[in-house]
Amino acid sequence: MTRPVLGIICCNRSVGVETAQAVMQRYVTAALRHAEAAALLIPSLPGLMHAEDVAPRIDGLLLTGSPSNVEPHRYGHGDAEDAYGPFDPDRDEMTFGLIRAMIARGRPVFGICRGFQELNLAFGGTLRRDCATHPELIAHHTPDGVAFDAMFDLTHPVTLTPGGQLASAYGRTELAVNSVHYQGVDRLGDGLTVEARAPDGLVEAISGTFDGAPVLAVQWHPEWQVDRHPDSQRYFHLLGQALRA
Repeated sequence: MTRPVLGIICCNRSVGVETAQAVMQRYVTAALRHAEAAALLIPSLPGLMHAEDVAPRIDGLLLTGSPSNVEPHRYGHGDAEDAYGPFDPDRDEMTFGLIRAMIARGRPVFGICRGFQELNLAFGGTLRRDCATHPELIAHHTPDGVAFDAMFDLTHPVTLTPGGQLASAYGRTELAVNSVHYQGVDRLGDGLTVEARAPDGLVEAISGTFDGAPVLAVQWHPEWQVDRHPDSQRYFHLLGQALRA
């Protein structure tokens, strides 16, 4: 059988002296293996292509994590001094166009970390930028200077909303997740439902259905070492089911 085609957003990344359209391979392999999908990588080049050019050709969309953050002016914070860069404005523009185009077609959109934040913003929500430093929050990111692999060793539990999609899929009300983010939900986007919260109350997963299009996003990184973690694989199983529905 022909597998559904998942669009995966790319970022603008510096490679030597050039700019590359890039997505970390772990996102792609996790989706191909555990969602049983084929993939189409979508460049963030809004000056050369439009979301409407590609949306009709894909069955669903995955918005990945990234070293970059959404520019703060997109949620009413101007050029805030406490905003964590780097930024990727072309990805911002391409992503928000793709979300609109996929929703208009009733096709699923899934998000991880930055993608989770993009989806909250797309529906009118806002972000906070102090998730690693606020004294009333647990640490959601390791201190600066920690080795890359060690960043994903920071974990905490999340409580799944009873009756929600994740609680139903996992058959329980708590998961242990990794935590690698400076930004998080401040005001929840319109029409979105909270699927999970951290012990400090921070929203960690969201869902919604818009014009028949399912949306599901998590703040953590299920793609990290996914083959070792059945709970992480479950997220991509949900993605595969949505693609086929």
